[in-house]
Amino acid sequence: MFRQKLRPHRPFRQTATVHGSQTKTVQRNKWMNFRSIITRWVPLGSAIYVGWCYIRASINYEVSKVEILFYEMFPFRVTSRIWGKLAACELPTSLRSFVYGTYIKMFNVNLNEAEFTDLRYYKSLSEFFTRPLKEGARYISPCHCVSPCDGVVLNCGPADTDKIEQVKGVTYSLEEFLGENKWNKRKDDNYYNSLLNNKDNVLHQCIIYLAPGDYHRFHSPCDWTATFRRHFSGKLLSVNPWLARLIPGLFAINERAVYVGEWKHGFFSMTAVGATNVGSIEIYNDPELRTNTKGKRNRISEIDLGHVQLKKGELFGQFNMGSTIILLFEAPKDFKFDMASGDKVLVGQALCAATKEQTR
Repeated sequence: MFRQKLRPHRPFRQTATVHGSQTKTVQRNKWMNFRSIITRWVPLGSAIYVGWCYIRASINYEVSKVEILFYEMFPFRVTSRIWGKLAACELPTSLRSFVYGTYIKMFNVNLNEAEFTDLRYYKSLSEFFTRPLKEGARYISPCHCVSPCDGVVLNCGPADTDKIEQVKGVTYSLEEFLGENKWNKRKDDNYYNSLLNNKDNVLHQCIIYLAPGDYHRFHSPCDWTATFRRHFSGKLLSVNPWLARLIPGLFAINERAVYVGEWKHGFFSMTAVGATNVGSIEIYNDPELRTNTKGKRNRISEIDLGHVQLKKGELFGQFNMGSTIILLFEAPKDFKFDMASGDKVLVGQALCAATKEQTR
């Protein structure tokens, strides 16, 4: 009664061929669209290139300026934001022990120092990165200046010129790093001299690198008053020690939050430097600070803090992964660091030898 219109039969082999070509087209589009290039190929290419640079640095191979420029062109700010979102995702309780346990083995994390040793307590990788220490895990030295974080000393000593060593033989500009001197009323044509309260003093610096397995919170290194903050929205290149030997001015290129004030000897500054996958620098007394946000990389924001009193050993902020803390401060010429480049330091460890009066 009802006649169906017959359609010509298509051979099975032909159907499979058409289906196969469609599948290949879909897969090709899946891997070649703009989103895949940013989220898959760029991170993969970055990891391969950084690994290759590491191998060549380990055999003292001199990397060319063109290669460094090529490395700087990678969109590390984008990949860092993606990584930050992934790290903030809540993990199922059943996976936490495996994920964090793998991380502990890879980066030699000392979990016994953590306030919470049960891995199931940490909801995300970000929470695990910024884990607090148990009370008494760090001894705060009576010395008037102590280490603000756990890490490895890249460089320390007097900085008596505008060009400062970030590692041996590689420098960065003091003025480019700190920016225009707006925090005091002293005017001097020489930028270096404009920072000093006492012309008989000199600046000293201490650069400490936080590895991925280190405790990621940082503390106030001394009793001081913070009055000014400047945020540079720069790049997010890796600050690994071997890369710091390759890129001059690395710390003046990367994103950083500079806090300036005074301590017992005069000028004092503490800077948290961002790095690859460190998309978030959090400062507890500065909730307005927002790092690794969208926009041009050469943005600079400033804020007068008033007079924020900070005590030695007090919590100051945290990184969402390892990065670098740089101290630049005024002190007498005979100020001596009680450590050297390459030394491992812990929060509260004396930066200089304590005097007899301080140990009483």
